[in-house]
Amino acid sequence: MASPVDPASAESARSAVRLEVRCAVFRIGGGPAPELQVLLVDGESRRPDVDLAALPGGPIDASADLADTALACLAEQAGVADVAHLEQLEVFSAPDRVPGTRTVASTYLGLVRPSTPVNGGTWHSVRTLPPTVADHAEIIAAARHRLAGKLSYTNIAFALAPAEFPMSELSEIYGAALGYAVDTTNLLRILSRRAVITATGGVRRNGRGGGRPPALYRFTDSSLRVTDEFATLRPPLM
Repeated sequence: MASPVDPASAESARSAVRLEVRCAVFRIGGGPAPELQVLLVDGESRRPDVDLAALPGGPIDASADLADTALACLAEQAGVADVAHLEQLEVFSAPDRVPGTRTVASTYLGLVRPSTPVNGGTWHSVRTLPPTVADHAEIIAAARHRLAGKLSYTNIAFALAPAEFPMSELSEIYGAALGYAVDTTNLLRILSRRAVITATGGVRRNGRGGGRPPALYRFTDSSLRVTDEFATLRPPLM
C-alpha cells in the first residue's frame, strides 16, 4: 500500500525553483580561416563514460547583480577578466531543461577580442560543437542569432575586433560571425556612412610581402550604440 503523500511536501517540491546564469561568450578565432568560437567549460554528466561541455555559469548570488554574477562565473571558471561586451540574452525556463529541481537560467551574450586570455575554458567552433549539457546548444544558437542581428544595426563588432585593423580583416570578422562572406568594399562604404569606423592615418606593414600597405581603421566608439535601425546586412544562413 502506497504511503500517503504529505500535501505540504508535494507543494514545496512543485514550487522549488533553482536560478542560475549561463554565458555564451564568443570570439573570432585566428588562423587562415577565421571562425566564430564559443567558450566552454567542463560540464557535469550523469554518465561516467560521457564527457559533456557547458557554458560558464552557476547559481545566482542573491546578494549580487545578475550581470556581476555572470562576470564572476567567467572569471572563476574560465579566467576571463576582460569582457568587451556583455548583455542579457533571454530566460530559459522549460520545466524539464535540466534533471531534478526545476532550474531557470538567465542567459547572457558576451564578446571578447581575439587576444583575450582564458584559463580554465576552451574555445570551440560554433559549427562543430561537442556534446553539451542540457539546452546549452540552444542558448548558443540564440546568442549567435542575437549577435548576427546586432551586426546589422549596431557597432557591436567593436567587441570582436582588435584596436586597429585593415578593412580586409574586419570583413573577415563580420563574415565569420554572420556565416557568409562579406564584401570589403561594401562594408567600408556602409560603416563609413554610419560613422562606425575611423581611419587612423596609419598603414599595416606587411613585412617582406610586396604591394601597397593597407590603411588601418578603428571603431569610433568602444561601447554599443545603434547605428541604423534598418538592417542592411542579411541574416546568417544556418
